[in-house]
Amino acid sequence: MIRSEQMLSTVDMIEKENLDVRAVTMGIDLMDCRCSGVTATCERVRAKIGRHAERLVPVCEEISARYGIPVVNKRIAVTPAAYIGAGFKRDDFVLLARALDSAAADVGVDFLGGFSANVENGTCEAARRLMLAMPAALSGTGKVCGSVNVGSTRYGINMDAVAVMGQVIRDLADSSADSGGFAAAKLVVFTNQPGANPFMAGAIHGPGQHEVVINVGVSGPGVIARALERKLDTSELPPELQELADEIKQTAFRVTRCGELIGHRVASSLGVPFGIVDVSLAPTPRVGDSVGEILRIMGVDDIGAPGSTAIVALLNDAVKKGGTFASQNAGGLSGAFIPVCEDNELAAAVEKGTLVLEKLEAMTAVCSVGLDMVAVPGSVDAATLAAIIADEMAIGMINNKTTAARIIPVPGREAGEFVSFGGLFGESAIIQVRNIGRSSRFVSFGGKIPAPLQSLKN
Repeated sequence: MIRSEQMLSTVDMIEKENLDVRAVTMGIDLMDCRCSGVTATCERVRAKIGRHAERLVPVCEEISARYGIPVVNKRIAVTPAAYIGAGFKRDDFVLLARALDSAAADVGVDFLGGFSANVENGTCEAARRLMLAMPAALSGTGKVCGSVNVGSTRYGINMDAVAVMGQVIRDLADSSADSGGFAAAKLVVFTNQPGANPFMAGAIHGPGQHEVVINVGVSGPGVIARALERKLDTSELPPELQELADEIKQTAFRVTRCGELIGHRVASSLGVPFGIVDVSLAPTPRVGDSVGEILRIMGVDDIGAPGSTAIVALLNDAVKKGGTFASQNAGGLSGAFIPVCEDNELAAAVEKGTLVLEKLEAMTAVCSVGLDMVAVPGSVDAATLAAIIADEMAIGMINNKTTAARIIPVPGREAGEFVSFGGLFGESAIIQVRNIGRSSRFVSFGGKIPAPLQSLKN
């Protein structure tokens, strides 16, 4: 049982250190909305979302006010749309996306995730049509986010799907050129995608979940940064790395307890089960709310310098350990995010030239997600995008971890130029991509990258 007095010790974390509940996400199963026709399916989708989520935003606001903990985003995750729309044509999936967008607007949430498909072992016709519908669906809606799981440790990597996603990202960017290619920021490509995840753009309500559930994502990079500063300031001798790791674990424990309390209270008020609390260091563009700042506090003068990957590994592990000890419901991604545009310190490192794409990729091998919110030149072709995705997916497949790619080609701009997406999506210099156009022969082979030996576990 979580005691209210445990919350009282976190007042400074909330008021001075940017602690918040980043997302309360309601997962809703929509499988029973499937009908033979797209019109009837869309009507049932809107009705079911409205029925279950109509009180989500006001309840979140009431609980937030009661405990004094900001709830930044209220979101919905639904059954992957490829399942709901099995048998639909490409244009029907676009209509389904619009229905989801309308339902999200009706209940007042910030985003809705689940315009998604799972294709790691092969691409069924429904998934193929959904992927082809993504440029029109995601660029033509305001709140709908999508994802495609193209790989897993068990099945390998579906390179045919990776090639399609390279073109989809290219088309999304071109269709939203007036906003810097922003539509591509609403799509993430996964390997080993978790079935319950409160964070966009990859949130889905996967198989094996409750009919309706509340999942919570808590973020606290500023809290951990200040805790490390206090540890360094108050220690008579410079602390060793294991002491800093212990400080991170203890802080992550407290952050997780805050998130779980809010999640349980929201779920109880809505009369639905509580699912997971995802304690992930998801930064924002605000000063003092940066994962990159933690790297500098822990000893690298420039983000991207040798040692950066090792620090991310320590940070990610300590956050997972603290969250797991704090709650039996810790899940989702839980670890350290390194979304470039959304983290002012990481964005500054790209502008300075100390953080390059290759080093960023190395850091993703030990963080909790992958290449996240990375702006690349508008001249990067679809095959090169697919090859970047394939590299990131291989890291996840071999290491049996979740990896993701959310890459944003910025039409008409090149490396070193600047792009701003506004709000929590942030801004950044455009990172250089070396060897553009040198990977098309690899991508054109298609087929699958076979699963690694460690997939044979049964």
